[in-house]
Amino acid sequence: MSYQQQGYGYSYSPVASYAGFWLRFLAALLDGLIVGVPVFLVSAALASTNGPGSGGIFLNPAAGPLVNILSIVAGMLYYGLLEGGPTGQTIGKRACGILVVDADSGQPGIGTGRGIGRYFARWLSQLVLYLGYLWMLWDPKKQTWHDKLARTVVVKKP
Repeated sequence: MSYQQQGYGYSYSPVASYAGFWLRFLAALLDGLIVGVPVFLVSAALASTNGPGSGGIFLNPAAGPLVNILSIVAGMLYYGLLEGGPTGQTIGKRACGILVVDADSGQPGIGTGRGIGRYFARWLSQLVLYLGYLWMLWDPKKQTWHDKLARTVVVKKP
């Protein structure tokens, strides 16, 4: 973060350069692949076994809820631990040079609890035709609904 001179002295509040839509989209795409591909491979392994006399793939109907739970837990741990961790970055965010910081202090490391809460708040951003994600296009701090709920902003790394 950089500091900006104001009046007769220096301000101690950080001047943030907020991450825009396409940069955040690319980071989300990378993170989606990082979480989604292993979950897909595990779900494919759980859902298919050789059925008796079927000569092909047999789908296990009980694997559906298990795959959903696996997907939720994997996402919760990935985003909760990495965005809530000291760097405030997932692997996709690190590759794009952006990070999640506290909206008030401008510091990364929002904590695992807030990171997990931010992950689940993403579901609200998706509810109404992804309007919560598009909100950043006209918000002055480029915040999505889940940013607002978790009291975070996504900024470019200084």
